[in-house]
Amino acid sequence: MTLIPRNRGGHPVAYAPGYKSSVARSPKLALISGSATPSEQTGPVFGHDLLGKLDSNLILNFTGEPAIGERIIVHGRVLDENARPVPGALVEVWQANAGGRYRHKKDGYLAPLDPNFGGCGRTITGEDGSYEFLTIRPGAYPWPNGPNDWRPMHIHFSVFGHSFGQRLITQMYFEGDPLIPLCPIVKTIPDQSAVDRLVAPLDMSRAMPLDCLAYKFDIVLRGSRQTMFENKMEGL
Repeated sequence: MTLIPRNRGGHPVAYAPGYKSSVARSPKLALISGSATPSEQTGPVFGHDLLGKLDSNLILNFTGEPAIGERIIVHGRVLDENARPVPGALVEVWQANAGGRYRHKKDGYLAPLDPNFGGCGRTITGEDGSYEFLTIRPGAYPWPNGPNDWRPMHIHFSVFGHSFGQRLITQMYFEGDPLIPLCPIVKTIPDQSAVDRLVAPLDMSRAMPLDCLAYKFDIVLRGSRQTMFENKMEGL
C-alpha cells in the first residue's frame, strides 16, 4: 500500500485571535504525542442493528411529521487516502433548523424552534462507502464572537470507525454561501483548497424534481485530498 504523507499545512492553527474562544483553549506548551490506550482502540463498539429506519431522514425522524424548510438530500462517500471506499462506518450529523436555531437549551437565538425537527441523524456507509441523508437546509445564525459575526449554513459530521479513538468530526458548508469567507472559524484554515473541500457543491443529478435539491460531500480520511477534521488533524 502506498503511504501518503500527512499534510498539516492545510489545518487551522490552535491559536487564532479572530476566533475568540481559541485564545483560551489553545495549548500554551508544546504538544506531546502519546500512544493510544486499549479502550480507545477496542471500544466502545457500535451495534449496527441499533439504527432505526428513519434515522437518516431528519425531516421525519423527530416526530413523524414533516419539518419546516427547504428539503435537501446530502450524500457522498467515505473514502481512504487512495480513494477506496470505507464500508460499515457510522456517519452522524447534527444541524440547526431552517431558521438557524439548534434544539439545545443553551441556544438563545431568537429564531423559533421547529416542533417537528430534532436536528440529528445517522446512517451506516454501504459497501461502496456511500451515505445519504434527507434533511432541510439549515439557516445561518449569529454568534457572540465579534460585533456581528455569523456562522454560514453548515452541517456537522461525525465519522465513527471501529472504536472511539477513530471518531472524526468536521463541518460541511454549502456552495455559494457568501458567509463562508467571512466566518472567523473558516478563516483559521490557511489553505484555500482545504476550505474548498468542506464546501458541498450542488448536485442536480441527484435532485428530485418538484421535491428537493441535492448536495454532494465526500469525506476523505487521509492523504493529499483529506477532509479537514476538527478533532484529529491527521485523520484516521
